[in-house]
Amino acid sequence: MTNDEEALNADLSVRLAIDTDAMAFTPSPGGHVLRKRLHRVGPAEAGQVTSIVQYQPGAQFPAHDHLEGEEILVLDGIFSDEHGDWPAGTYLLNPEGFRHSPFSKDGCLLFVKLRQFHGRDRQHIALQTRDEAWRPSVRKTVSWKKLYAQEPYTDFMRLERWDSPQEMGQLNFPQGAELLVLEGGFADGQGHYPVHAWLRIPAGGTLTPVSDARCEVYIKEGGFTYLD
Repeated sequence: MTNDEEALNADLSVRLAIDTDAMAFTPSPGGHVLRKRLHRVGPAEAGQVTSIVQYQPGAQFPAHDHLEGEEILVLDGIFSDEHGDWPAGTYLLNPEGFRHSPFSKDGCLLFVKLRQFHGRDRQHIALQTRDEAWRPSVRKTVSWKKLYAQEPYTDFMRLERWDSPQEMGQLNFPQGAELLVLEGGFADGQGHYPVHAWLRIPAGGTLTPVSDARCEVYIKEGGFTYLD
């Protein structure tokens, strides 16, 4: 349980839709690393958090451990650490106990989820999604790319490409879901969601996308299990 000062968008029963490009960046303890916090539960610098993060050119963090794991999707630029250089389109899952010293020579933009990946036997993932082929889906006009799924963990992440969103009909999320718009955009009866819009759909919620243009989204389902 946490107090109001330590919580941001913590109620998982509430549907959220945030245009992150309309938010202002705020500084972090990392100096030239800025952030837009979308969700936080727990202490300001040691709780579960979902953010858009910007590394300014030359920004770096000292070496640190990820006690409950970290998920990163590189949206723009090149993110680096001692394990490699990770350009836009890279998906990283750094499991519990992973240690690194991140930096960016020329700057980058990231989608980051911290302390939401309990379990030291999780796989370490470093995937350049742009090199992966789109797979056909059972849903009309939809294709997808796997990011992460591992038994017995309930969370699974993927990219989806919606070639004709208005033909998809209603999407059902029995376990709830998080979405980040990566390309294009779409609308529904509750609003319009441009590039970098972040949505959180409660368990049992639905989404009926409307758009006449192709859209690409990051989707995470089953992750509420690991949120406080």
